[in-house]
Amino acid sequence: MTNMNRREVIGMLAAAPLAAAFRWTPESVREASARAREALARGISYEPKQFTPHEWDTVRLLVDLIIPKDERSGSATEAGVPEFMDFMLGDDADLQTPVRGGLAWLDHECADRYGKTFVVCTTAERSAVLDAVAWPAKAKPEHAAGVAFFNRFRDLTASGFFSSRIGVQDLRYIGNTFVSEWKGCPPEALAKLGVTY
Repeated sequence: MTNMNRREVIGMLAAAPLAAAFRWTPESVREASARAREALARGISYEPKQFTPHEWDTVRLLVDLIIPKDERSGSATEAGVPEFMDFMLGDDADLQTPVRGGLAWLDHECADRYGKTFVVCTTAERSAVLDAVAWPAKAKPEHAAGVAFFNRFRDLTASGFFSSRIGVQDLRYIGNTFVSEWKGCPPEALAKLGVTY
């Protein structure tokens, strides 16, 4: 954890409007997803370029809390979401402050409550902190910075996951497949649309 105090973290978050800082284009999402797949395919330990080692540990833990492994698909880390985020932060410098500042906010909140960083907290302690910021309508006003960070981080996690091979399989998306013989639109679909050809 860095030696930043709460005031510096809040200042960092306020300095970059969070709504604008998390805009990304479909092209950058595709490129980051492809780079994450490439890094995973190499099978070597990935070295983050935008995150400190402590931030990297926090990102890896947090994305798996947001999208854990289940009976349907793998976890966010298995899908390459941390690598995706690292590429996105390198591609869009405006993401640096809100993401890294939000990770610092998370550690400061845990330090205030439990005297330790998010990664070191117990499962119950992590849940309590995340429950305080995961539901904007229920969050206390003093957690506004945490709510903004967590909602955007969750969006970035979902973007990384659902643009990955694991995420596409989780959606059970059947597009982009070869059809050897096209027999036209099914009659029931034509009837529903009220069209003929």
